[in-house]
Parts: sequence; structure tokens; C-alpha cells
Amino acid sequence: MNKCIELARIAKERGDSPVGSILVKNNTIVGEGIEGGKTFKDITYHSEIEAIRDATKSLNTSDLSDCILFSTHEPCIMCSYAIRHHKINTIVFAIPVNDVGGYSSKFKVLEDLSVKKWGSTPKIIKGILEKECLALHE
Repeated sequence: MNKCIELARIAKERGDSPVGSILVKNNTIVGEGIEGGKTFKDITYHSEIEAIRDATKSLNTSDLSDCILFSTHEPCIMCSYAIRHHKINTIVFAIPVNDVGGYSSKFKVLEDLSVKKWGSTPKIIKGILEKECLALHE
């Protein structure tokens, strides 16, 4: 999570929301993402999506079922769709996003079992270094 905080600081310094994400496989970072919606004028430029893109490129596969996603913030519903599509089995985040989060909002993409090809729901670990991640917003 400390690496996510480092990436979130980079996002904040360039004027984006302070969100950073990494994907880890076998204790090795295989993907990194820095929030960039304002910088790149692209609402889909979320750190989780960028970490997934980085990981699929470095691993040369779309199957990320052996990976753990770490993020400073709960993945939104858009990012949650990508997480489920790539079968990421564990998500660790610090700050919940109650209005559009894929876990804590009314749009529970991370818990949905109705899309059969997604398989089982990912394990969710929340609140890790929450205080430190909240401080990024000061």
C-alpha cells in the first residue's frame, strides 16, 4: 500500500485525484497505475485500469487471477467491471467510495454473481492505511 501512496502523490502533484494502484503477483509488482483523468482529459484514466493495462502487458495475458490489486481508494464501478473481467481474486483498498464504489455503493459489481463468466467474487480487504490515504486529500 505504501507504493500506492507514492503513486497517488505523483497524481496529486500533477493535479489529478490522489489515487494510486498496483497489481502484485507472487510478491512482485507486475502493474502500476496513477490516476490521470484531469491530466489526460479522459474520465477512464483511473489508476486501477492503468495498473491492469500495465500488468496484462508485462505478463502477456488477460488472466490476472493470480494477482492482488492494491489501491488507495475503493475501485469505482467502471474499474470493478475490469477487475471482474480480468478475474483478479483479491482487492485491498484504503478508502471506501460510497457513492460509486464497486463494493460499498448500491452498484455492487464486485459482489455480483449474475455474470457467470466472471466466476467467484474477489476477496475484499478494506481500510488498510486508511488514515495515511485520507491525508493525501489535505
